[in-house]
Amino acid sequence: MPRVIDCADQGAISLAECTDRLARRGFDPADEESLHEAARDLRRLGNDRSFLGDLLLDELERGFSAAAEHGESYGPQVVMLANPCGDCFLRANIWPAASETILRASGGDAFAFGLPHDHNFDFLTLGYFGPGYRSDYYTYDYQAVAGWSGEPAHLHFVERGGLKEGEIMLYRAHLDVHSQIPPEALSVSINVMHMDAAQGWFDQYAFDTRNDTVLRILSQGANDVVLRMAVAMGSDDARALAEDFGLRHPSDRMRLAAWDALALADPAPASRVAIWERAEARGSPMVSREAQRRLALIPA
Repeated sequence: MPRVIDCADQGAISLAECTDRLARRGFDPADEESLHEAARDLRRLGNDRSFLGDLLLDELERGFSAAAEHGESYGPQVVMLANPCGDCFLRANIWPAASETILRASGGDAFAFGLPHDHNFDFLTLGYFGPGYRSDYYTYDYQAVAGWSGEPAHLHFVERGGLKEGEIMLYRAHLDVHSQIPPEALSVSINVMHMDAAQGWFDQYAFDTRNDTVLRILSQGANDVVLRMAVAMGSDDARALAEDFGLRHPSDRMRLAAWDALALADPAPASRVAIWERAEARGSPMVSREAQRRLALIPA
């Protein structure tokens, strides 16, 4: 399960002070000193019990258009508290209770409830308000997983636990898996998110815990989408690039996206069979398995 960080500190700092400290020092979750300094900053920010409510009220009074002009990002669940600073950024997450209208209307998928998943980044999280969401916690061996749908995941169940108000946890990239359960009442967590230039090329997975398998890849990069769009628009250069990516790109996810783009752009069943047979023969284990699955879906 995520690592609980014991960090007792009664001091309080403002959002601006917290952001400034993180920008100057950075956040390296692999370095114990850096980890505990960031946790202490998060603890002190959390000790200011009014800053988040004041911030939201201020934005409501000014209008969200003013917030957008300053690069702040808001959504139904995630509130970006500041622009990225170096190798990290701060955000708040709002977790509705099962009884709330927004959850009943949107469904749990909109808030990742009931979707077992890992993360391709490390982050600290603080229970800031409310009883907190609960999770079924698992661990797994990322290096042993290729990532194809239906692949055995060998998840190790740890326990069911919750993020209590005032508690700090470190979610470890490619190790901790959790399936979240709505809290008993509205809750808010605050995160220090670690950023790494390479993390976009490392996949994040959803899991089927009942069958102990990989369900699908959750992380989709902008390059994947752009390539699909370019091929769909009929460019010969885009097709040539997709074929090259499908055969040689170092990222399995990008190779699969390239084959997907080519197959989606050619509706003829015989052509799609030929595309996926090439992918099956030339791909990695993940691409080959996904090619087999797609071949099975093409009408005879």
